[in-house]
Amino acid sequence: MEILRSIPELSQLRGPIFLAIGVFDGVHRGHQAVISTSARHAHSADGTPVVVTFDPHPERVLRPEAAPHLLTATQHKIALIRALDVGHLLMIEFNRDFASTPPESFVEQLVGNSKPLREICVGHEWSFGKNRTGNLDLLKKLGARFDFNVIGISSVSVNGTVVSSTAIRRAVEKGDFLKAAEMLGREYTILGTVVRGDNLGKKIGYPTANLSAHSEQFPPNGVYFAEARINDVLYHGVVNLGYRPTVSRDKSERVLEIYLLDFNRDIYGQDVEIRFVRYLRAEQRFDSLDALTQQIDADVRQARELCAA
Repeated sequence: MEILRSIPELSQLRGPIFLAIGVFDGVHRGHQAVISTSARHAHSADGTPVVVTFDPHPERVLRPEAAPHLLTATQHKIALIRALDVGHLLMIEFNRDFASTPPESFVEQLVGNSKPLREICVGHEWSFGKNRTGNLDLLKKLGARFDFNVIGISSVSVNGTVVSSTAIRRAVEKGDFLKAAEMLGREYTILGTVVRGDNLGKKIGYPTANLSAHSEQFPPNGVYFAEARINDVLYHGVVNLGYRPTVSRDKSERVLEIYLLDFNRDIYGQDVEIRFVRYLRAEQRFDSLDALTQQIDADVRQARELCAA
């Protein structure tokens, strides 16, 4: 997949151009409907489909104090879009200057750099431009003026629930991975980069990989049997998510760490994708490191039993 970083780069692509535009946090079933519809229309017209999204999430620029946790940080979102067999992705930097762009100017830039622009596909409630004054109705008026089609994709529902990033975040926060997976169209995963920790796990015989999860949404604290994908290879392990009350009194930051079964490699700086397979127990404080180690022994035994099963 080719990643473009600016609107003028659209002029390098063979026309006609079909754009699927959205924030696409989570790349859930609703987002997939927008992207797949645009790609299908492009292929039937021998055109070039392009997914257009933004980095960072607009809320993190416009309202950082109230910005939601992400379902997919940027690298995770790119990987998921790539898995949809998308040929081109335009990743627009979302900053204060871009946020002040009138909706008409944004569309004019897309039109001026596409040779030609044939269609824009968005979710039916999508808003864009300065103060979010752009909407589907305005986009259709601009389409009539500049001679491109506009497609608004209706909401997607699963088992009576409208699919949305907000609904999926709530499900993950409650630990309802089944409901989250139904709306995502895939299992919920977190993509984290391995960072250096305090090496306590190594000292007690269970070296863990500490993950910086780039503000992705965490499930409830606790210990989980999990899968970890590293460079497209699948491993199993035990995840601890929480504040590590036995060894730390710092409750300002939740820690996500995983002990990988039968694994002995240096993976600092690498990305690891975590899937929470089964909740094992709540996080708890132990009276000593020996007691903690004994419990970890039991957790690992249970994980191995689950692997065997």
